[in-house]
Amino acid sequence: MSLQDTIEFQVKSAVKALFQSELESVEFQATRKEFAGDITVVVFPMLRVVKGNPAIIGEQIGQYLLDHVDLVIGFNVVRGFLNIEINDVHYLNFFNSIKDNSTYGYVDQKDDKAVMVEYSSPNTNKPLHLGHVRNVLLGYSVAEILKASGKKVYKTQIINDRGIHICKSMLAYQKFGANETPTETLKGDKLVGNYYVKFDQAYKAEIAELIAQGQSEEAAKKNAPILLEAQQMLIKWEAGDDAVVALWKKMNQWVYDGFDVTYKNIGVDFDAYYYESDTYLLGKEFVAEGLKSGVFFKKEDGSVWCDLTSDGLDEKIVLRSDGTAVYMTQDIGTAIQRIKDYPDVGGMVYTVGNEQDYHFKVLFLILKKLGFDWAKNLFHLSYGMVDLPSGKMKSREGTVVDADDLIQEMADTAEEISEELGKLEDYNQTEKETLYKTIGLGALKYYILKVDPKKRILFDPKESIDFQGNTGPFIQYTYARIQSILRKSTSTSSEDEVFSGLTLHEKEKQLIKQLELFPEVIQNAAEQHSPAVVANYTYELVKDFNSFYQNVSILGADTDLEKSFRVALSKSVSHTIKNAFQVLGIEVPERM
Repeated sequence: MSLQDTIEFQVKSAVKALFQSELESVEFQATRKEFAGDITVVVFPMLRVVKGNPAIIGEQIGQYLLDHVDLVIGFNVVRGFLNIEINDVHYLNFFNSIKDNSTYGYVDQKDDKAVMVEYSSPNTNKPLHLGHVRNVLLGYSVAEILKASGKKVYKTQIINDRGIHICKSMLAYQKFGANETPTETLKGDKLVGNYYVKFDQAYKAEIAELIAQGQSEEAAKKNAPILLEAQQMLIKWEAGDDAVVALWKKMNQWVYDGFDVTYKNIGVDFDAYYYESDTYLLGKEFVAEGLKSGVFFKKEDGSVWCDLTSDGLDEKIVLRSDGTAVYMTQDIGTAIQRIKDYPDVGGMVYTVGNEQDYHFKVLFLILKKLGFDWAKNLFHLSYGMVDLPSGKMKSREGTVVDADDLIQEMADTAEEISEELGKLEDYNQTEKETLYKTIGLGALKYYILKVDPKKRILFDPKESIDFQGNTGPFIQYTYARIQSILRKSTSTSSEDEVFSGLTLHEKEKQLIKQLELFPEVIQNAAEQHSPAVVANYTYELVKDFNSFYQNVSILGADTDLEKSFRVALSKSVSHTIKNAFQVLGIEVPERM
């Protein structure tokens, strides 16, 4: 039982004994630093069942706890806030229970039902960019947090490998490609992305020409010959035209090979892959089924729709009049296929930007209307866009920050700052390059993940690589500092050693209190689907450790017992930093 659970039970007992009243729950908050105490009970909510002055009620409850509960050694009341002081024995007992647990905070799998987390889900017409990076980091981290919280997790993506945008790259390659192929210096995803940009350039030129001939801008956009050709290519692809399909397979493979390199560089993986070119067909099957059951209806032009107006939404198209599928068709098919492939999946998390909020409301509602019980356990992990100081990115205009280039830039920036600090004189070149990548990626991941997913981010690479403040490198440096302390320590404490009889320094107690929170932090982050909960907890833990380090001598402690305890405490902090960063997908270096 946690300290909070214990105090809640005892406060309820106190209220029953003193006032013959039953409390449903007890509200807590952190004790303000200017007051003595380790945990604070908020008295005001109790006034619903206990009438009287909140300060007097707090005094009575505090005295009852002091008289009846061994771990309570003091209290004070500030208006309606009861600040309770806890015996050091509690903190030492807790610390003894976790000090050698290298996986502290993680829970063994406790649920037979699995969660499938979708992330990345790129289009095969361009390389991954900064926007994809936030998606990938969020999805991967949420999957790891859910695992650490006790869930069985499958990581997946749906590769958007069909549609008009894919045909645009293919058509531009046919027209302008001159049989160009990927090289060591030009990955396949970048090559294909170049032709997506070329299509847009040609399209805009044709629009301008049509406007000059007297067409309206709206008409010109619809009638541009290159767009009409791309639309015709999509129809041919769906009809299985041999030449179009062969080109599609060749160019998609170039992109997959390029993606694999990027995923490896950024340190993420997947358990299953789905392809829109497969799942849209299954989606069309269920559209046909839904037509029979009345979930969908057909308009005069032959297009198929779902009427959601009675649910406060609008009518949503699920099949065009020419019989081709839309995104919704594919997403219906993908969800159903995943449950067929993984029958133990009881819910799914879709990591997709907030511009698709409405799309997922509609998707989840349609799946419920189709009669799938698991549809109630679908969650859209909606996140804000990533902006740069220079403005918004546009892939069709070629103004994106390429993910591979960004990873390299982060490593280069880490190198530049590390060289300025002059801390790596005894490293060989290979060790330096590995460390630069660890620091650079850690900075990038932490900068993105410390922000609540719903918020928009202005990303500044230079600002993210700072060895001070709420940054990845600051936390990595603290971890490395602890490893240095452990290497220098001559402490002979064994894993079986039990620490008792110590009077804790306030900085030691504060560290243990932070450590005590970690399992709850993991559970909260899982419930909220928010890596930011873990990231910001880790920063608070590291701040507390650095305050401890500056105020308490670790290796120069007065007694062997104190030294042994402080070394063991430092080691536990490092375990917790490592475990927290592991679910964020961030490595920690043994030295920096």
